Amino acid sequence: MKTIDYIPTSKIERASKLVQTGAKVGVNYLKYYGEKIVNSDLTRDKLNEDNAEDIYDGLKKLKGSALKVAQMLSMDKSFLPQAYVEKFSLSQFSVPPLSAPLVLKTFKTNLGKTPYEIFDEFNANSVNAASIGQVHIAVKNGKKLAVKIQYPGVANSISSDLALVKPIAIRMFNLQGKDSDKYFKEVEDKLIEETNYILELQQSQEVVAACKKIEHLLFPEYYPEFSSEKIITMDWMTGIHLSEFTAKNENHKLGNQLGQALWNFYMYQIHILRKVHADPHPGNFLVNDNHQLVALDFGCMKKIPNNFYIPYFELVDQKILNNPHLFNEKLFELEILRTDDSEEEIVYFTQMFYDLLSLFTQPFQEETFDFSNPEFFGNIAQLGERFSKDTNLKKMNGNRGSKHFIYMNRTFFGLYNLLFDLKAKIVVNQYKKYE
Repeated sequence: MKTIDYIPTSKIERASKLVQTGAKVGVNYLKYYGEKIVNSDLTRDKLNEDNAEDIYDGLKKLKGSALKVAQMLSMDKSFLPQAYVEKFSLSQFSVPPLSAPLVLKTFKTNLGKTPYEIFDEFNANSVNAASIGQVHIAVKNGKKLAVKIQYPGVANSISSDLALVKPIAIRMFNLQGKDSDKYFKEVEDKLIEETNYILELQQSQEVVAACKKIEHLLFPEYYPEFSSEKIITMDWMTGIHLSEFTAKNENHKLGNQLGQALWNFYMYQIHILRKVHADPHPGNFLVNDNHQLVALDFGCMKKIPNNFYIPYFELVDQKILNNPHLFNEKLFELEILRTDDSEEEIVYFTQMFYDLLSLFTQPFQEETFDFSNPEFFGNIAQLGERFSKDTNLKKMNGNRGSKHFIYMNRTFFGLYNLLFDLKAKIVVNQYKKYE
């Protein structure tokens, strides 16, 4: 793959790249409507493919938060056209890496030495390039290491990148008024945290210490002496990406074992640590030769405050879910219903969230849950389609829910999708044995 010698870092350069991408998308629409006049049976599939291709190509040159948004969207399999899911999911694995001179410069700037002075061996060619950083192989004292290097300028461009994406997001999600700022601020704060590798190192060590007792789960060891704010060094972990494993696995027992480890890992974090790895995409997990799940990359950790955790999980309880008064109370606590809502909005959003929660909380209603059940995911897809076509929804204020929903919902979406890919049947409360 061709390497990159330069990443646009100034606001003007990055804005012009996004404008160029927008122009290409505009041309795709004109071409589509022109062809539609001639062929009325033409579907939007080709348009979606062309747009996904052009948007992804534009974002991968910018890297950073713009590409991270694509990565987040690719997890949302039920609510995006398949062309976007396929293309954007490449942002988890397939991005042009930095050139060797740029890698050496990053080391010199951050650790005061070249990697050849620090490690016994160092490969200047990246083995994996993603949205915020890329990974190199090194050797020290006979131990094989993974060295993650952050792209230059990523941290400084987050605010301006999100400002460019904001108008599109406001239209997509029908956000109105100043209150929408809290959602963008939450994303911005989390992305800024992800660019702080000192924080990631600390979070990684904390998660490893707390969760290494979970069976069939493995973590790398981290090395503070070879890490900095832009470089983080850990053990090189062997295995295949979870998506590669699920594509060919026919061993249901192994799928269940790995799925249970994944479920226990997430439930333990959420319910015991009250802090969760909010980036559950296949690129962050490997399956090794010992049939263990290897968890990587703890840059995106979401703290779960009590005033959100309590009402959020009270809605799992059928007695609350099916009691109109208590259900209404929880919706106000979670900022899903607002004091300035019209009667029509209260009725509409109460029903909408009842339908959503009745479906999404199903895994918590039984002792075991089978994530291989296509009916469950079919119902999620149907619900997504229903809301996307609902003209009433477009007329109403889309500012719904606490800011904490963004990363909590992302976590559950990602987790459910990974468990579906594993075709896992899990024991819901098994994580409690690790308390």
